[in-house]
Amino acid sequence: MNLFAGLEKFGFKSTEDVDLFADEKEEKKSSDSVVAKVAEEPKEEDFLLEKSIRCTVCDKVFKTRMVKSGRVKRMEPDQDLRPRHMYIDTLKYDASSCPFCGYTALNRYFEHLTSGQIKLIKEQIGSSFQPTVQKEQTAYDYDTAIDMHKLALFNAIAKKAKTSEKAYNCLIISWLLRGKKEMLLKQEPQDTAQIEACAKEEEAFYQQAYDGMMKAVSTEMFPICGMDQSTMDYLLAAMSFHFKKYEQASKSLANVLTSVTAGRKIKDKALELKEEIINEIKKNK
Repeated sequence: MNLFAGLEKFGFKSTEDVDLFADEKEEKKSSDSVVAKVAEEPKEEDFLLEKSIRCTVCDKVFKTRMVKSGRVKRMEPDQDLRPRHMYIDTLKYDASSCPFCGYTALNRYFEHLTSGQIKLIKEQIGSSFQPTVQKEQTAYDYDTAIDMHKLALFNAIAKKAKTSEKAYNCLIISWLLRGKKEMLLKQEPQDTAQIEACAKEEEAFYQQAYDGMMKAVSTEMFPICGMDQSTMDYLLAAMSFHFKKYEQASKSLANVLTSVTAGRKIKDKALELKEEIINEIKKNK
């Protein structure tokens, strides 16, 4: 049947085989394709780029992997502010390592060296550094990332870095170990021995981070590791809570809650943590 019979008078040539919903079918097909594309989980590699940087110690250029910050989607952090992102653990890419001389540091500290520190790294790191054959991997696995951050900590000790830098390095290593532990817990069958070893190492680095941070706040000026005083007070409160040091945790939280410069978000987190501390104290009475 010619649905458009009678339109000839308007100058339109009518036809019987018009499919009214042809465009809709095409749109639906296209829409289904988009849904399928959205459903496909992105790979970690999709959030990375390769960047060339110059080593502050040996002056050679090397390539390292960085996160495309504009592409990652933030999730709610852990109680101790460990950052979380969808599809990628950005902490794995928080350090750069020169494959020529061994100089390695957290990205925020990589370019900032004194002439004396460069000399120390050349003497204590470069003189004995042996490059290893790198795995062919676009994205780092947890073991690679942890090794790189441990090398950054080793460099920090060699160059006589501030207490805060060494403590922050320990904190990131403990967070990476936590990420590795979470990954192992999702695997079937579970490797209980490896999970326990990972948890034990995480706790050891977390303790070092806590001790170092506590020392840093009494000897260094803010900002410390890029954190203002309120953020640091909250972090120390969360870490103190982990170690069941409730008095210290309460003291640090009081600093946050009475601060005139602390933002609403950090104060809300402080109030939540305060409730947890009160409940734990009541439970242990």
